[in-house]
Amino acid sequence: MNSSPNRLVPSQAVRILLVVNSFASSVTARNTVIVHRALSRQHDVQIVETNRRGHATRFAQDAAHRGIDLVISFGGDGTLNEVATGVAGSDTALGVLPGGSTNVFARTIGLPNDPVAAAALLVAGLEDPEANIRPIGLGRVNGRFFCFHTGIGYDAAVVRTVETRASLKRWAGHPLFIYAAVHTWLSKYDRHHPHFSVAADSAIGGPGGLSDIENLNYDPTRFVDDGYFTVVLNTNPYSFLGNRPLDLSPAAGLDKPLVAVTFRTMSAVAIIRTLAGALKGGGVTPSNHVACFNDVHELIVENAQPFPYQVDGDYLGESTRLHFRHVPEAVKLLFPVQPEAQSLKD
Repeated sequence: MNSSPNRLVPSQAVRILLVVNSFASSVTARNTVIVHRALSRQHDVQIVETNRRGHATRFAQDAAHRGIDLVISFGGDGTLNEVATGVAGSDTALGVLPGGSTNVFARTIGLPNDPVAAAALLVAGLEDPEANIRPIGLGRVNGRFFCFHTGIGYDAAVVRTVETRASLKRWAGHPLFIYAAVHTWLSKYDRHHPHFSVAADSAIGGPGGLSDIENLNYDPTRFVDDGYFTVVLNTNPYSFLGNRPLDLSPAAGLDKPLVAVTFRTMSAVAIIRTLAGALKGGGVTPSNHVACFNDVHELIVENAQPFPYQVDGDYLGESTRLHFRHVPEAVKLLFPVQPEAQSLKD
């Protein structure tokens, strides 16, 4: 989708749009000034601030239309999602600085949680943009891109609970999510009746296999009709618990198709045991309670009754049918360069 070569050359000043969500958990006036100053030493940087949902996408789309070289998201995972959506399919590259409470994507690509330290790694990456700006795949659900995952069912219901207390998110962070998970478990989610079916294209058939699924001519090992909680991964880990990654599947990656992990039970013992194993690394082991579909190019989640879903940590409401696709080389990403890696090049 986006395979044209990088138009940037080493040591060339890069035109950058820095999109800042000042409401994000870790974004302050002070670190915004420091980040802006660090980027501006060698590059031409314009800074804009978002003030409503969808604002970052419009900024990014305009930047791509104007031929800006790089748009950097400085906010949470939701801000990143919007910026990625805005530049997808264009020659404008995507950069990310961690400004949220969890910063799943930023940490997945090797950035620290400190935005000032992260900015230094992006600046180092821009020393050789030809090597460090590379195309990555994104997921797409009902036309909407996602960078790291989409959560369906219980996971999304937890995010919905968190967003009803959005004013606390900046200050409470992980404790708020733990509270929401317990509260949703006890009183906000039906744990006794399955919520949806999940059908993936054939791993053998590859792209385009979904038409066979819709005609009910699919591999039965890639179909379940008793899903309670599904995560469709574009990257791994699924999230972080403090400093520990929650690894659902090592088969997920930015240069690979999607992975779908479906919990077929809401048994507390089964889920806790599964997630405890994920915290140890190595991913989730398929069982009678958990279905794992790797190499997913297309996937359908559906039910007669609507179910909740979230995209990159933003709750999007309820649906009766979600259609997923993997989009290879959807966006060009600026990867960070660690100081030791940079010194080896010098």
